[in-house]
Amino acid sequence: MNYIEIHRLYKEGFSKSAIAKKLNISRNTVIDYLNMTTEEFEEFISSLRTREKKLDQFHDEILEWLREHPDLSGAQVYDWLEEKFNFKEVAENTVRNYLNELRDRYHIPKVLTQRTYATVPELPMGKQIQVDFGQTVVKDKDGHNKRLYFIAFILSHSRYKYAEWLDRPFRTADVIRMHESAFHYFGGISEEIVYDQDALLAVSENAGDLIMTSEFTKYHQTRQFNIYLCRKSDPESKGKIEQVVKFIKNNFSKHRVFGNITDWNQSCHAWLKRTGNYKVHHNTKKRPSEVHALEKQHLKKVSGTYIFENILASSITRSIQKDNVIRFGGNRYSVPKGTFRGDAPNIAYVQEDDGWLIIRLKQTGSILAKHKISSERGRVISDPSHREYGTSKRELLIKQIEDVFLDKENIQWLIHQLKERYPRHLTDQLKVLEQAIKVYPNHCDQALEEVKKLNMTSANDFRDIANSLSIQSQKGSPSAIELNQKYKDLIAPERSEDIYLKVLAGGRD
Repeated sequence: MNYIEIHRLYKEGFSKSAIAKKLNISRNTVIDYLNMTTEEFEEFISSLRTREKKLDQFHDEILEWLREHPDLSGAQVYDWLEEKFNFKEVAENTVRNYLNELRDRYHIPKVLTQRTYATVPELPMGKQIQVDFGQTVVKDKDGHNKRLYFIAFILSHSRYKYAEWLDRPFRTADVIRMHESAFHYFGGISEEIVYDQDALLAVSENAGDLIMTSEFTKYHQTRQFNIYLCRKSDPESKGKIEQVVKFIKNNFSKHRVFGNITDWNQSCHAWLKRTGNYKVHHNTKKRPSEVHALEKQHLKKVSGTYIFENILASSITRSIQKDNVIRFGGNRYSVPKGTFRGDAPNIAYVQEDDGWLIIRLKQTGSILAKHKISSERGRVISDPSHREYGTSKRELLIKQIEDVFLDKENIQWLIHQLKERYPRHLTDQLKVLEQAIKVYPNHCDQALEEVKKLNMTSANDFRDIANSLSIQSQKGSPSAIELNQKYKDLIAPERSEDIYLKVLAGGRD
């Protein structure tokens, strides 16, 4: 019990601050407990058990939320109480303390998550809007996982926010339409808009689409705002919007059940009004909605309605994968073999046209591939013509090998055997054959004859026999004996034939 532990540590000489740090409680609690006698503490504990609290009427609901989601924060519970029961008679700190009491009483530890913060310089009113994309996975009414995508905006000075969701990855037309909605929500346009460079050019949180298209360039020139592309991992440039993305994920969407995208967006806009733009900001100590009323006067008015012309599905881009496919709608669609190149951008423009998927390398270029769009997911939709080899390097290698041999029938027989026996490793076998021909050029025809005679069907066998024939030929042709230079000037004495006849006859000299 903290009361007994506090008094024990204090008697041992620990300071009040040290006790608070050691027991992980506030210093004020240590002071209050030290000033209480044992009788006063028992009376205090008794009053806690019997005292009715305003949040007791929601005890069962909060406990159920806590058991289902152990990582719930006090801020999120505070927002849910207002959303679901229109209850706002207590402060957020009261909810947080009540939540901690329930955790202690029912032994529900909080799952801690690391949150990073970035210091961002204050900007004048009307100067800047920051934009970023995000995505999250929630449960639908059937308990299945549902991936949702959103775009978030924030006025840098007032911290006034706007967000909009989709149940599919963004397209250029979506981004432009949501910019228009944000400008209408803010009541004008700022001098500049800050984007994450990845978010515009290769959106990792938007399924890899390229958003910065010619249509978006035309749009921002029409609306006449400056674009600032910040570098990757540059919190000083976009720290405010990063916190907004986390705020939306952790306070609005976390543990919320998805029904349909229309209701979801309506709930999000209600959350913005109720919490996102009403809650006092922890840095400015002001409500964004109140500061926005002043900043709105410094925004440039939106003139007219933007005409969404020439914003076609052709603006959708996809990356060409190494195996010459592109991903679209949960499936993979083939492009001709060789389309992917290591030294190229490998970007394809895709367009939906009456149930067909049309793929081009340029927006207005010729059609690279055309597929019927599948309603299923996880499939590979392939055009057989995209996988035909034609005159490939392998076929060219076979032709070069055949040209080396005089016996065309035997070499064609061996290559046929290699195709039958090594269909997956034929190229490797051909390369062994090619290397053996280079090393043993004088023994190739004889080696081929032996391979056919012994009915061997491996390029390794051909190489070994050629090697053996080469060794045998070297043994059969000994090199000429060289005369020792030391004795080159010596001349053998000459004898007459009679001497040899006497020796053979056994006579003496």
